[in-house]
Amino acid sequence: MNVNERWSDNGITIAGGNGRGNRLNQLCSPYGIYVDDDYTVYVADYRNHRIVEWKHGARSGKVVAGGNGEGNNANQLNSPTDVILDKERSNLIICDHGNRRVVLWPRENGTRGRTIISDVNCWGLVMDSDGYLYVSDQTKHDVKRWRIGDTVGTVVAGGNGPGNRLSQLHTPRNICIDQDHSLYISDNDNNRVMKWTQGAKQGIVIAGEQDQGNHRARLSSPNGVIVDHLGNVYIADFNNHRVIRWCPTTSQSSIVIDGKNKQPTEPVDPAGLSFDRQGNLYVVDHVNSRVRKFNIDFSSNA
Repeated sequence: MNVNERWSDNGITIAGGNGRGNRLNQLCSPYGIYVDDDYTVYVADYRNHRIVEWKHGARSGKVVAGGNGEGNNANQLNSPTDVILDKERSNLIICDHGNRRVVLWPRENGTRGRTIISDVNCWGLVMDSDGYLYVSDQTKHDVKRWRIGDTVGTVVAGGNGPGNRLSQLHTPRNICIDQDHSLYISDNDNNRVMKWTQGAKQGIVIAGEQDQGNHRARLSSPNGVIVDHLGNVYIADFNNHRVIRWCPTTSQSSIVIDGKNKQPTEPVDPAGLSFDRQGNLYVVDHVNSRVRKFNIDFSSNA
């Protein structure tokens, strides 16, 4: 992908989109998303307290974790906000936000999960190429790195109380990691996205300012954040109804999807973001309880 990459103006609904509800063809206020190599989509279905799997082209999903009502039993979830796939072990790893825990759940025919991190007000998570897990904590205002099986994590970003200094975070949400193990964090209450290089004591602001606004350089309640192999960072600018791209070579931001240009009855309220292996962009439309796919425009590379 490059800074000139473009996507279709109109998204295609590939999950949900049938109103808010708990039927298998519905979602209810989803947040996080993970797209597998075979285009299978996993959605953190927040108010349905479940993780739903949508196969490529499917008209309805399949509950693969939770779905047994709100609760804290081993077969239940409470307001999950993010999900990733540990491909090596074929497990789903889930931010079970309402239960303040991170859960490991077998992907194939799993009926219950196992708590691997407890007492954490988790929102987002990501795994690096070495198998380390990074989890954002909205109470401690930090991101910690964990080896699965550890009882204590290592603070790698924030951890100096809530605030807007470069050594601080305030209610961090989604996170992603690049090939150099630099973290990108949607620092929600500071309306900014920060980059923390490996081992750094403070981060740098790559997008947003400390006051809300809809100018291109400003963010309002950023959520999902992903990075491509060139280091371009994509941000779900939730309250501004758009997806922003930040380019490291120019340190400039541009709008790649603008929900305000859609029909007034169908704004895009982006929460989670993901790419598939072809570079198509998936956006979780939280308010409209659906996942939209924006196909890549290969002519933009011509």
